[in-house]
Amino acid sequence: MKVSIIVSITADGFIAQNKEQSSLQWTSKEDTKFFVEYTKKVGVLIMGSTTFETINRPLPNRKIIVLTRSKKYDQFSPDQVVAEGREIKEIIKELEASGQQEVAITGGASIYTQFMKEKLVDELYLTIEPIVFGSGIKLFNEALDQKLELVEMIDLSGQTKVLHYKIIQ
Repeated sequence: MKVSIIVSITADGFIAQNKEQSSLQWTSKEDTKFFVEYTKKVGVLIMGSTTFETINRPLPNRKIIVLTRSKKYDQFSPDQVVAEGREIKEIIKELEASGQQEVAITGGASIYTQFMKEKLVDELYLTIEPIVFGSGIKLFNEALDQKLELVEMIDLSGQTKVLHYKIIQ
């Protein structure tokens, strides 16, 4: 099963100014369109509870697995949103056993870091937006030493680019 991180960052490498900020507040409409198309194709998204709470709703035609040990999302259908407190390797194995072909990791920094440290990520879709925050939340919150291979650059607009990387294991 292919595991991909899909994320938007500022030109200076931040994913948000603070934990309450949704990327929809600062990313381009082209990036939003790319995210929607990609995640609908994949079908299953994994994110942390802080990221989920910035959207706080199911996304049409996608299942969201929220990694949390303390919260429940019983107000949503389990076909749409599931709270999951197990280890990430277990979740990936179960998804693979169920026939899932691909999963998108969609935030935040601690979730991205966990998946990278566990060597579970195959690809990285990094949208670079033409904005600078100067400070905020970095893409990863711990030191990593990971080589990447550029697969393609996707031109979303004259200003917004997606760098599609393969993770070199």
